[in-house]
Amino acid sequence: MTMRTIPVVLVGAGPTGLTAATLLAHYGIESLILERWEGVYPQPRAVHLDGEIRRIVERLGVGAEFDAISRPALGLRLIDPERRVLAQFDRDPDGDRNGHPEANLFDQPELEAILRANLSRYPSVTLRGGAEVTAVTIESDGVRVHFADRATGRAESVRAGYLLGCDGANSLARDAIGARMRDLRFAQRWLVVDIATTADLGHWEGVHQVCDAKRAATYMRIGKTRYRWEFRLLPGETAADFRDLPQLRSLIAPWLGAVAFERLELVRVAEYTFRAQLADRWRKGPVFLLGDAAHLTPPFIGQGMGAGLRDAANLTWKLAGVLRGELADSVLDTYETERKPHARAMIRLAKLTGATMTQGGEFGNRLRGLIAPRLARVPGFTHMLTSGESPALRRSGLVIAPLLRRGLAGRLTPNDRLSDGRPVDDIVAGRFAIITALDPPEADRTRIAQRGGVVLSAAPGTALHRWLRRGHASAALVRPDGTVQRCGTNLSALCAAVPRFAPGDRG
Repeated sequence: MTMRTIPVVLVGAGPTGLTAATLLAHYGIESLILERWEGVYPQPRAVHLDGEIRRIVERLGVGAEFDAISRPALGLRLIDPERRVLAQFDRDPDGDRNGHPEANLFDQPELEAILRANLSRYPSVTLRGGAEVTAVTIESDGVRVHFADRATGRAESVRAGYLLGCDGANSLARDAIGARMRDLRFAQRWLVVDIATTADLGHWEGVHQVCDAKRAATYMRIGKTRYRWEFRLLPGETAADFRDLPQLRSLIAPWLGAVAFERLELVRVAEYTFRAQLADRWRKGPVFLLGDAAHLTPPFIGQGMGAGLRDAANLTWKLAGVLRGELADSVLDTYETERKPHARAMIRLAKLTGATMTQGGEFGNRLRGLIAPRLARVPGFTHMLTSGESPALRRSGLVIAPLLRRGLAGRLTPNDRLSDGRPVDDIVAGRFAIITALDPPEADRTRIAQRGGVVLSAAPGTALHRWLRRGHASAALVRPDGTVQRCGTNLSALCAAVPRFAPGDRG
């Protein structure tokens, strides 16, 4: 008896795996998620996502639910060991180019619970908890996944057309394709402390980075009653030295003001080694790596979890197009080509931020005191921290730009509101789109609609029109993930380049 092949099996039901499965379901692709835990892993981990990732959350159909559990952060403060402000970089909590707040603080278990509940809208997705994947075997026409039921111990297997390894830093999928993590030379031991209290600690509602070569730290409020501290551990210290509130008193007391220590509840204290690593390969045949299986980012710019969701948004529409016979298999090669350099750039920025906070001894502390207040005057520095725009994707078969001037290609479109009040993302909605300042002939409009695409007019005086002009273009071809594939002044050529691709359905 021939075993049925499931189009996609995903290993791991963290935010990356849940996002990938949901986006595949939008395109009608059946998938199975295998997760070793029966329910949501209860401990808080990631606490931040930016405006670009908030747009992905909106695509998943859980934007309102996420907003109910998150807090927009007002920006970033660099402070000295005495908590005096060295520099402040403000972010608009109402959002700008992404249409959502550019810094969102939340509790990861709450987000995962929302994502899991959302899966019930999609009968094409099956989530199987308590399933420990034990081996992955690449075959000539797909992949076989072996797993064990953790409750009964029974061994099982399933055949898949493709496997997405969303199984974290200790990825079995990564081992299965012979990939290795490359060390990008950053490792620091930090203590992570989560506290619950109904008291208001009364601090500025943004992220506070304590720049100190001896005891660097981070503080942020992540919910109505939740607070997060991170402290760099000194040589010889471990989490066991700070396992309860009395032992934590010396670290967190300066932040409490008049709030009594008895009003605090310790949610978790854990030791983490913040690392910078990148897998040397992200794909072998039908197996792909996503999230922490492919990259580890120090948390100083809050991009660890977001990188995994970017992976999912980049890969899933391409995989859906291949499985539906609309796109050539070669488009899957663009996943690593585009995402790996982007992940590396974000890791480097996180390393730089971490080094700025922690290096140089006492001399470094004095130097930071002189330089930090002047950072806002450095051209481009404030824009980098507050614009909500990550680096452009590298050129690929799906990012087409001239060698001498990239323009808009590889960049995410701004999520501006149109004349009817709808944001751009609601119109693109997982399909190909033409954004144009010109008026395309009716024949081109009809052809694009027949291929599943959409045309957005960028009228003079609108934000979209100004965006095109800044990119020296009169029109842009936008991919289903919101990235500009190519742009220019030849509207007919751009319209002709729109492939046949059925739009996704959010359910």
